[in-house]
Amino acid sequence: MRVLIVDDNAMNVMVIQEMLKRAGYSKISAAYSAEEMFELLNTSSEQDSLTAIKIDIILLDMMMPAMDGIEACRLLQADSRYRDIPVIMVTAIGDSRKLAEALDAGAIDFVTKPINKTELLARIRSALRLKSELDWHKERDRRLREELNLARQVQEAVLPDPMTEDGIRVRAFFRASEELAGDLYAWHRIGEHRWAFAVIDAMGHGISSSLVSMFVASVLKESMRTLWSPERVFREVNRRLMGLHPENELVQYYCTGIYATVDLERGKLEYTNAGHPPGLLYTAGQPIPERLTVTSAPLGMFESLEVTTRSMTLRPGDRLYVYTDGILGPFQGEDEAQVEQLTDFLFQASEDEESIERLIQCQPLDGRSDDRCLVMVDVRTREIDG
Repeated sequence: MRVLIVDDNAMNVMVIQEMLKRAGYSKISAAYSAEEMFELLNTSSEQDSLTAIKIDIILLDMMMPAMDGIEACRLLQADSRYRDIPVIMVTAIGDSRKLAEALDAGAIDFVTKPINKTELLARIRSALRLKSELDWHKERDRRLREELNLARQVQEAVLPDPMTEDGIRVRAFFRASEELAGDLYAWHRIGEHRWAFAVIDAMGHGISSSLVSMFVASVLKESMRTLWSPERVFREVNRRLMGLHPENELVQYYCTGIYATVDLERGKLEYTNAGHPPGLLYTAGQPIPERLTVTSAPLGMFESLEVTTRSMTLRPGDRLYVYTDGILGPFQGEDEAQVEQLTDFLFQASEDEESIERLIQCQPLDGRSDDRCLVMVDVRTREIDG
């Protein structure tokens, strides 16, 4: 542990050094002005981390020529390299306003001259305890950021890539509001000329919603492969979500979502909507889409889920959009008005995917951050049998 003493009076420096040495502190540095202090700190920060002089605490004289201790403290706080070093102000001034100004500038404590050894050492110990706690929290936050970054990479890895095959083209537009997202999308081939698509929005934000999202993604992956139909897949997701038992009984993990199957051979779309914003199916050249409206309660709310599926006709040139409610954030009004504006926007942007990217990235009108997810499914111009 290294202490830096900053005082323009050499006698004061010597007295404090002697007090600290007799108390067992052996690593002591000195600077005789604020400018010299910054030179020492800057030189240390430019050195290799193995040879750098690490300052753990600064004893800073308040009254110095050129730059006083209060201004020096402000500059320390303004520099991210030094703002976490605890500063104890050393002063002969009894002016409470000056002491308050020093504390406002970033000093964590002060001692008055003539210095009482017992008081000085007690304040140093107190400052070092605070510094130790701060370092612990910083290290914990660093590790958490690393873990969140890894979790985000894992989460993104399970999302499917854009797909273009005979008769169908699929692309997703996605942005997480935080490191981790509660939204997810998935698609899977379930047969010859048949595909399944899902968009899910786990309620909440941050880690809890992202974990629920990842859980649902794993259930969906298996269910889409083995059960495939909208009714059976959503019943299975609901069953698995109801099997989660949070410690807090007031907490409930639930999701909204749309699941749709596309049969290119029969020209048929079948879907179910669990409390989710309506999907939009545009017929080529038509500005008003058919809506994939709500057919059941959200997933994970009730043991018994009444699932109703609905069917729609597909034609070459049709385009399906399914999305989460974060997409509606940049539009004015309440839910229905926002959906109407989104409907107009998507029709205008039918040949301009860059405008959809801009929509994904723009700020919501209410300032609240939310995940944004939109999946676009094009039925291409191969012949579809009626």
